[in-house]
Amino acid sequence: MATTETATDERLIRQLIDEWAKALRSKDISAVMAAYTPAFVAFDLAPPLQVRGTEAHRKGFEAWFPSFDGPIGHETHQLSITVGENVAFSHCLNRITGKRTDGEHTDVWVRATVGFRKIGGRWLVAHEHVSVPFYMDGSDKAAVDLKP
Repeated sequence: MATTETATDERLIRQLIDEWAKALRSKDISAVMAAYTPAFVAFDLAPPLQVRGTEAHRKGFEAWFPSFDGPIGHETHQLSITVGENVAFSHCLNRITGKRTDGEHTDVWVRATVGFRKIGGRWLVAHEHVSVPFYMDGSDKAAVDLKP
């Protein structure tokens, strides 16, 4: 792939990530879901172990978004993108913040690896893996207190 084409594809993927994050912040489910391929697979923070298809993934957002009182804070850090001809992947650290409807305040860092496919000239998310590490001291407690 030519360097100019690679740079263009990376720019388009960054734009897709930015648009997705903007939609997440405003809890716009339709705009969030527009980023995914129909055959999407997720290994997400919330159960189950995997989610197949956009309808199942949509249900997760429909349950999660109303748990925030107001917008969801979302920052992308240390984003790295590798582009191929029709597939690409990215990895980054994301900070999620916001006031919850139960009065609690969320401030957690998560790891994200995202696989993209170029379909009809458009980059879409085909796979997403979001996680937090856990303490391996026998407690199996999620390490949500870590910061980069």
